[in-house]
Amino acid sequence: KIEKGALAAAEALREHKQPELRKTSGKIGESHPKYKAMEAALGKKKYVDDLSVEGMLFGALKLNDRPKAKVLKIDTSEAEALEGVIRVITAKDIPGEKKVGLILQDWSVMIDEGETTHYIGDVIAGVVAETEAIARRAVGLIKVDYEVYKPVTDIFEAIDGERVHPERPNNFDTVRVTIGDPEEAFKKAKYISKGRYETQRIEHGFLEKESALALPSDNGGILLYSQSQGIYEDQRQVAMILGLPEEKVHVKLVPNGGGFGGKEDLSIQGHTALFAWLLQKPVKITLTREESIRLHPKRHPVIMDMEVGADENGKLIALKLEAYGDTGAYASVGMKVLERVAGHAAGGYYIPGVSMTARTVYTNNIPCGAMRGFGANQVTFALEVCIDDICRQGGFDRWQFRYDNALVDGLTTSTGQKVFGVGIRACLNAVKEDFYKAKYAGLATGIKNSGVGNGMIDESKVKIEILEGGKVRLNHGWTEMGQGVNNMALQTLCQETGIDPEAIEVVIDTDAGIKTGMTTSSRATALVGLAVINATQALKEDLKHNTLEALAGKSYSGQYVCDWTNKPSDQVEDPKIHYSYGYAAQLCVVNDKGEVEKLVAAHDAGKIMNPMLFEGQIEGAVAMGLGYALREDLPMKDGYLVHDKYRKLGILRAHETPEIVVKGVEVPDPVGPYGAKGIGEIGLVPTAGAVANALCAFDGKIRRKLPLLGKQ
Repeated sequence: KIEKGALAAAEALREHKQPELRKTSGKIGESHPKYKAMEAALGKKKYVDDLSVEGMLFGALKLNDRPKAKVLKIDTSEAEALEGVIRVITAKDIPGEKKVGLILQDWSVMIDEGETTHYIGDVIAGVVAETEAIARRAVGLIKVDYEVYKPVTDIFEAIDGERVHPERPNNFDTVRVTIGDPEEAFKKAKYISKGRYETQRIEHGFLEKESALALPSDNGGILLYSQSQGIYEDQRQVAMILGLPEEKVHVKLVPNGGGFGGKEDLSIQGHTALFAWLLQKPVKITLTREESIRLHPKRHPVIMDMEVGADENGKLIALKLEAYGDTGAYASVGMKVLERVAGHAAGGYYIPGVSMTARTVYTNNIPCGAMRGFGANQVTFALEVCIDDICRQGGFDRWQFRYDNALVDGLTTSTGQKVFGVGIRACLNAVKEDFYKAKYAGLATGIKNSGVGNGMIDESKVKIEILEGGKVRLNHGWTEMGQGVNNMALQTLCQETGIDPEAIEVVIDTDAGIKTGMTTSSRATALVGLAVINATQALKEDLKHNTLEALAGKSYSGQYVCDWTNKPSDQVEDPKIHYSYGYAAQLCVVNDKGEVEKLVAAHDAGKIMNPMLFEGQIEGAVAMGLGYALREDLPMKDGYLVHDKYRKLGILRAHETPEIVVKGVEVPDPVGPYGAKGIGEIGLVPTAGAVANALCAFDGKIRRKLPLLGKQ
């Protein structure tokens, strides 16, 4: 499909043709073309690094050379003397807060003399110059004297070892959840699977590297062009760094070239804004691929001791989990990732007795934070391998065992939450025929929350503005990064009002004043959809008596707020950890050589809002999940990367990707718009477990460590 699209785009450019887009009503359930996809396909879409303004200068960053060392002296004299250099900037020049963070304010913007580095991506200094080449040359002239210390890089040594951050212990967050009586349940279990499971650190591998452009604004503040996953978080943290009120920081989203969670944390937006603020001139910073890999957070490597028990009839009755997550040098959202590890430990199955502990631990490794799946991938791999092991012990049919133990409406997850609109059995039915046809096959199910939940607020606001000539501007705060959130907003508006989709412009800009959180946790479809539905109630009333043109100048605001969730550790009778979950079952088939031949992915979307985008989303997620399962890795040694090249990440190339068959399932969700569920992450949650079980079906070897193919 991608190849056909690329060939069609090439022909259009070569022949100077304007391809025709499929015409639709834009309503829910139609494969309406992705918003502004034509521009991207023809290479006309501008990313941040394509932007340029008059008088623009270029910045570059001096990254730390030591994972743990005291900075004794920063010598910038040679860099300052280089022709074309405008200014060299260090931590001493920061007017506001010197540390920021999404949850904990622990991430150093720059490391000053006398301070200690935390990992190899810490920023020591920055250079602003007339050209990027000069800025980078000047960075190479900055000399740093260090007092080098031994870094803490092993997660178990770190727990009781020397603190990475003096103000808090390395094991700075622990989640403990117990449901039922797991000890008594294990005594009754006839079949028990027990083992240590290890998953690896991996890079997001997004195509567009980090880039930001900042310039002084007319109101005495700063204007920032950002590609991040949360412009309101950018606004908050940049304002902290500059010592400005938030309203003085104006952030415009430039839809990015991939994020997958890797653009949630503030990376270079703060430095870019700082440099532009200090110089009162436009500044742009773009990282190299090597800098990008070195700087931004990764997927957590997690070590899990898991024990699962079933009775003589094949009923799951007990589970115990001890999990340890290496969150690296800074917290990022690590504690939330480990919450998800605990919260998804029982996966899509009902297990009445569970005990789960998940620890988040600082080390001097590269930080780990959000990545597609957010902890559910890691623990689902462990669980599904345990399930197959129990089936072998008891001689149980692997498909039937999963079907019989699957969650159904009214049963509870591993955190005690009753779930409704559960599509796991429907997903298993969708892959059943393929499973029994295959000679060597592996099964896995998956469950993935929508929304941050865990006692935090999930909120979305939108503003619909009616313009002259029957045009409509739809403002929302969610980041478009290829997943199609702009379509979800637009198609919901079309569904509710019947407005022509070609009349609608979608905008994401902090000036609209419609704060939302980070684009994360598979929550944007539900939250933006519900907010749009709320906003259209008054608009629909007005359209009963007026034409759209007659309403020019009016605006309609809407919101949806979920403020009724609990933490897993809260002692409440009927906990609500998340407002919704998505469900899946995946089947991996291997051939007689033990090679992955086909992956069948059945996914419950509640309501498939756009069939074309649904299929593309799941196909892409499965491809990513296969890379994670088979060979992706980003190893570190003594706090240093073993490699920092994109080509060495182990990402599957198109010709290496097996056949992927996507099957849509619709079991309506009680909360989501039209019954829709988030599917942005669940596409790769069951994949590693399915692949591991397929390989075991082939050769009889239980695999408990990712990547499954080991070092390449």
